[in-house]
Amino acid sequence: MKTHNSAHTFSSTKGTVVTIGTFDGVHRGHRKIIKKLNESAHTNGWESCVLTFFPHPRMVLQKDANIKLINTIDERAQLLEELGLDHLVIHPFTLDFSRYHAETFVEEILVNSLNAKKVIIGYDHRFGRNRNANIEDLKRFGKQLGFEVEEISKQEIEDVAISSTKIRKALYSGDIKRANDFLGAPFIINGKVVHGKKIGKTIGFPTANLSVEENYKLIPAQGVYVVQSLINETPVYGMMNVGTNPTVGGKSQTIETYFFDFDEDLYGKSLQIQLLERIRDEKSFKNIEELVAAMKEDEIFSRAYISKLDNTAV
Repeated sequence: MKTHNSAHTFSSTKGTVVTIGTFDGVHRGHRKIIKKLNESAHTNGWESCVLTFFPHPRMVLQKDANIKLINTIDERAQLLEELGLDHLVIHPFTLDFSRYHAETFVEEILVNSLNAKKVIIGYDHRFGRNRNANIEDLKRFGKQLGFEVEEISKQEIEDVAISSTKIRKALYSGDIKRANDFLGAPFIINGKVVHGKKIGKTIGFPTANLSVEENYKLIPAQGVYVVQSLINETPVYGMMNVGTNPTVGGKSQTIETYFFDFDEDLYGKSLQIQLLERIRDEKSFKNIEELVAAMKEDEIFSRAYISKLDNTAV
């Protein structure tokens, strides 16, 4: 997959089949649309292309909106690439761009820049300045400018919207299993390992403290999770705590992972961590001894859970 940071830098001599959207989560509903996109493109000798925008339009148009997204833009790109997409165009969303009239958007972006031969879009899609154009307008432009329009059904679009809402609710409540079911893959968090207070090391549970740069990234409910990461091309399991570490007087939220049977320096490294299962809420214990006892129980639970995963894979 080729990633383009603007529609204006895109080039395709084959022509493209384009769909437009946020695709946050790249969940099961989105995957059906991407499959349809790829099949249509390759059947006709064209290339598949997703046009998305960053920052999210609400970040630009509603400055006070506290938007949290399931994926960062880099995570979204990674997930789309795994689906066999040919091109991802991440077009900058600005106030000036938001003022494009519908016809200008279609002619300048879809036709002249992306060389669209077909656009696959939701029945309720609206675009252009003040979102005043709809799919019927797009079909009219298509006849004038030489591209087809395929409508994604009401049922499919509602499935996408419902899934996205349910994923966010599940993550906020800590129901990682439900979120993963809708996603069709484990929820991921990317970040860089930074120095923490190093309390974990003193109690026999050295942790990697993950710093997430993107403040719009949705972080799930506080608690302890079974997780997996790929470190040096090797799968490594562990348990992650999302919370403030109240037992040791913590105030701000941290994301800390204790990796099992692993002893390497990870400071400064970028990690992607997959959340597999939630163990429990974060708790404030009376003392360090109670905390350590609880963490040992968490490790027993985690290893048993991982053992079942390994047996299922055999």
